[in-house]
Amino acid sequence: MGTTLAEKVWADHLVRKGGDGAPDLLYIDLMLMHEVTSPQAFEGLRLAGRKPRHVDQLIATEDHNTPTVDIDRPNPDKTSALQLSTLEKNCKEFGVRLHPLGDADQGIVHAFAPILGLTQPGMTIVCGDSHTSTHGAFGALAFGIGTSEVEHVMATQTLSLKPFKTMAINVNGKLPADATAKDIILAIIAKIGTGGGQGYVIEYRGEAIRNLTMDERMTVCNMSIEAGARAGMIAPDETTFEYLKGRPHAPEGEMWDKAVAYWKTLKTDDDAVFDKVVDIDATKLGPYVTWGTNPGQGLPITADVPDPAKIADATERSAAERAIKYMGLKPGMPIKDIAVDTVFIGSCTNGRIDDLRQAAAIMKGRHKADSIHRVLVVPASSRVRLEAEKEGLDKVFKDFGAEWRNAGCSMCLGMNPDKLVPNERSISTSNRNFEGRQGKGSRTHLASPAVAAATAIRGTISSPADL
Repeated sequence: MGTTLAEKVWADHLVRKGGDGAPDLLYIDLMLMHEVTSPQAFEGLRLAGRKPRHVDQLIATEDHNTPTVDIDRPNPDKTSALQLSTLEKNCKEFGVRLHPLGDADQGIVHAFAPILGLTQPGMTIVCGDSHTSTHGAFGALAFGIGTSEVEHVMATQTLSLKPFKTMAINVNGKLPADATAKDIILAIIAKIGTGGGQGYVIEYRGEAIRNLTMDERMTVCNMSIEAGARAGMIAPDETTFEYLKGRPHAPEGEMWDKAVAYWKTLKTDDDAVFDKVVDIDATKLGPYVTWGTNPGQGLPITADVPDPAKIADATERSAAERAIKYMGLKPGMPIKDIAVDTVFIGSCTNGRIDDLRQAAAIMKGRHKADSIHRVLVVPASSRVRLEAEKEGLDKVFKDFGAEWRNAGCSMCLGMNPDKLVPNERSISTSNRNFEGRQGKGSRTHLASPAVAAATAIRGTISSPADL
């Protein structure tokens, strides 16, 4: 019997096979680190008198707690300042490479690594952050780990894991012009639910997936975790190789040829069997947006807010009632009637150069609605910011009335100054819309950069077709 992409990468990194219910021991190629989940791991090494086993396979950046304005001034938040300074001290002490705030390669941990060419097909990649699944877009087996596991990887460059189940999600047919990668993943989560991928590594397949750019593939894999999956993967192809070639850490010369030859073997065999298969008709997709308080509570933008009374399942009905109350909505109201206060374009889901180009193309020559309180455009990394400014996108955003910020996690989560106030409503290109995610009492609708830009123009949730 053939093997899947995930099974091939697993087998290539097997240090020791577990037995009698014991986990396997896997070698880890790369661990990414940031200020939030690393302090306890460093302290664990310090107390045990250990040093990192392979320090050259660890790399850190600052992202969650970083301000996105006035970055050259002292951080006004004492907790954030302490976390950032602690990371800097730890990296210096243990010799871990760090890209701090103000560095040209600083950025969200899942954005700066691909740009540097550190993320490559067939690798095992971990980070103390759930959205590590982003790197699966390259055909890497990438997933988030806990703080104790971060310490274990630092000390041994290995990780004990039980094999995952495998799921194929086939996105068949061509994507309509008004649908984006974000709409694909929101539609998938709406279909299988936030627990539908639990215990699985998802492989995204099909014509619509193959036609995506690398930036778009990263968006899809990024939100695998929102479906409950352990990881998401896409088989590497010519699009992958073209993206990687010439990047700072990509192989060169003869080593490039050898790498590509290996990367081409990283595809699921025709006779491989997945534990579960889901089919999505890409031709029927369009702009999606969430109405509730988890990423699975999403619908086409043309739909109405659900009426809980019409939901048969008692658990789902109760969840819908709570979500509608929290979000300040009314059952049956058109999603397009929902007025928004703030627009956020950024995050490790949609803060890449393709995303900024998409938003700028819609905003160019227009101005934000008077009812919109603010529009934040935050590149996912400093390199993305530099590229956007080279293309003049920053001018488009500023002329539109948006704030052009420095790189960081920003308003994706309430761990830095970019927060919403209670009952403030945002449309956000980030990945989570939980209660209080963007600030205490905040109300978040997830959408693509295109929908976010159109909403900023009209003041209510809109698609570019509504302009």
